[in-house]
Amino acid sequence: MLRVLSTHLFLNQRLHPGLLEVACRGGAQGVEVFAARQHFDYTSREHVGELASWFGENSLEPFSLHAPMFPDREMGRAGAPAVNVLHPEKSRRIDAMDEIKRALESAERIPFKNLVVHLGENNDQWSPRSIEYGMTALEHLGAFAHPLGVKLLVENLLSEATTPEHLLTILDMGHLQNVSVCLDLGHAHIGPGATEAIATLANRIGSVHMHDNHGTKDEHLWPRDGTIDWPAVAKALGELAAPPAAVLEISHTLSDPPPTLPDRIKKAFDLL
Repeated sequence: MLRVLSTHLFLNQRLHPGLLEVACRGGAQGVEVFAARQHFDYTSREHVGELASWFGENSLEPFSLHAPMFPDREMGRAGAPAVNVLHPEKSRRIDAMDEIKRALESAERIPFKNLVVHLGENNDQWSPRSIEYGMTALEHLGAFAHPLGVKLLVENLLSEATTPEHLLTILDMGHLQNVSVCLDLGHAHIGPGATEAIATLANRIGSVHMHDNHGTKDEHLWPRDGTIDWPAVAKALGELAAPPAAVLEISHTLSDPPPTLPDRIKKAFDLL
């Protein structure tokens, strides 16, 4: 399995080459860059150029870009609306699509292979509307991403609209054969169960978000700090025809001492 570190671990810091080197020291072969403007300012030519130059000179792979969740630098804390492609208001859906495309334009200089997309927010319900808007968003973003060499990975959230079964319905009804799934193991643990989600999504899984929790809220803990059965998860993933990339997505709020991070990253990857 390709070992990928999500820069979600550093979300409260500006992303710079020194943080990417932490990923290398932790044994990561790639990174998933989290598109939050206070962290990765995809609207800044200078910031994009700085990272593009570093990737061009180093072996760490820019495996994926996580689509923005908010259009501001404060993750919505100042009142900015969330990026929601399932929102009932058409203007909000258009704004959300534009913000995701704005971030994806960074792939012109940084050769991301994948874009991780959220369909809506955690309170979105399952309905004919969510199916229609989900299919439309993935089709539209897929058409924008394709010339950039980027593939879409749609993520299961904590919403009714994005359970593993419902994501498969959206992909199948939309004939979206080129879209895969980023299976978030922490989200699945709160919902149907991690191994159950692997069985449901099977070979549609392109990557997995690795993090832990206690089954009630989305804590983004280090693996083994919650209640996920990691040996069972490793066994289930190992039985898939093609092993997905393992993307370690840990909260930036855990306050681990920086010198301990490479070792913690290595130990987490070793679980799979």
